[in-house]
Amino acid sequence: MSRTAFKAPGDAHANRWKALVFIALAQLMVVLDTTIVNIALPSAQQDLGISDGDRQWVVTAYALAFGGLLLFGGRVSDLWGRKRAFLIGLVGFAAASALGGASTTGAAMFGARALQGAFGAVLAPAALSLLAVMFTDGKERAKAFGIFGAIAGGGSAVGFILGGVLTEYMDWRWTFFVNIPFAIAAATGAYFVVREPEGGRNRSPLDIPGVVLSTLGLVSLVYGFTRAESDGWSDTTTISLFVASAVLLLAFVITEAKVKAPLLPLRVVTDRNRGGVYLSLGIAIIAMFGSFLFLTYYLQVVKGYSPIKSGFSFLPMVAGMMVGSTQIGTRLVTRVPARFLIGPGFLVAMAGMLLLTRLETGSSYASTVLPSLVLLGLGMGTTFNPAMSLPTVGIQPRDAGVASAMINTSQQVGGAIGTALLNTIATSATTSYVKGHVADAPTKPQRQLVQLQGVVHGYIVAIWFAVGMLVIATLIVLILVNRRPGGEGVEVEVAVPVVAH
Repeated sequence: MSRTAFKAPGDAHANRWKALVFIALAQLMVVLDTTIVNIALPSAQQDLGISDGDRQWVVTAYALAFGGLLLFGGRVSDLWGRKRAFLIGLVGFAAASALGGASTTGAAMFGARALQGAFGAVLAPAALSLLAVMFTDGKERAKAFGIFGAIAGGGSAVGFILGGVLTEYMDWRWTFFVNIPFAIAAATGAYFVVREPEGGRNRSPLDIPGVVLSTLGLVSLVYGFTRAESDGWSDTTTISLFVASAVLLLAFVITEAKVKAPLLPLRVVTDRNRGGVYLSLGIAIIAMFGSFLFLTYYLQVVKGYSPIKSGFSFLPMVAGMMVGSTQIGTRLVTRVPARFLIGPGFLVAMAGMLLLTRLETGSSYASTVLPSLVLLGLGMGTTFNPAMSLPTVGIQPRDAGVASAMINTSQQVGGAIGTALLNTIATSATTSYVKGHVADAPTKPQRQLVQLQGVVHGYIVAIWFAVGMLVIATLIVLILVNRRPGGEGVEVEVAVPVVAH
């Protein structure tokens, strides 16, 4: 059986666009969950009697399971088949969400969140790799990844709105239960319409040492940054976690270079285009996640917005992402080299960041926050299409799952680093500002004003770091990514193209 480049003809899979609807619906559910639960956390904490010290585990348990198991989830997708992994991930995520909504103790909540993360780690790479093997025509692929990217980018902001509405007008438990109808609709539709080319599975034995080393290494890394945010960078446990992560991930790379059937074939990440996208996207997400967090707190703490009003304030960013992804990115991705979409996209987002450095306690939403959100949305929306599509262009289907998992891994690790690193920078800058100015504020109202000014000052210092991150991400893209437009098709080891359930 010879290896040929199989490009699906236009009518080879008549249901592929219907399938995209259900794949995108599943992706929306996963992305919504990352923010919708944050809005509900204060109410859930009070009802379940979770202490302030333990409340972080509602977020951390999910992040550790999701980030630590992504490579395993991608390999499972290649081994079992993407459709099967997709359905298992959906059903498991819905069941875990039901357990979370029905929780009566903090421990039950933490366990449910960990289960959500574990099944999400199977679902996310399966969804992305399904797109990679189903949409192989360049123009169709651009449209499909444009829609998928817009949902991936805008879903988080929508989560703030939905979380605020459900928590304020119903009950925090519905922020979990809302996942169930999403999952049922996506699983039912996917069962009937999703097809994937036959012959693309990687049936090699599972690389158990690779699974253990990668999972422990990524968990240590994500937890290390989580600890750094709460306990400081000089904390003994924090340092130990980073050291353990470095040792485990180094051992993982050595193992993958030697074993016959590696969990992560090094050919996936050593390709300059894939490696450049993984690295630059991770760095850009560091900037985006930190700034996203600061804007949320700025609107609610400094400006006094309610959770619902704060959520709606992010809608211009969602609109920008939709335009950038479905109009700019989709129209140009087959005509312009990827680096000339991703790089300028990062620079447009950076322009939005620069506007945010002008924030003051009395800044107007319309004159400062609104234009920055539009630019952030346009910039990142433009990058999502090529950044999500490029790592799976030309990939062998047996590697599509793990290549897709690496996209999610770079985003997950980038998000963990961004939240911890930029929050630490902001907190330190705020503390220094308040210490330097509180002596000049003799009255309580003046001290409160200094405190607010210190908070905003901390945000601005951290946002300048985020600007630098986007500059670095842009340079990486322009130097490493050199694939020309029109690179389409995935290599499939088949004698005759066959579409199967």
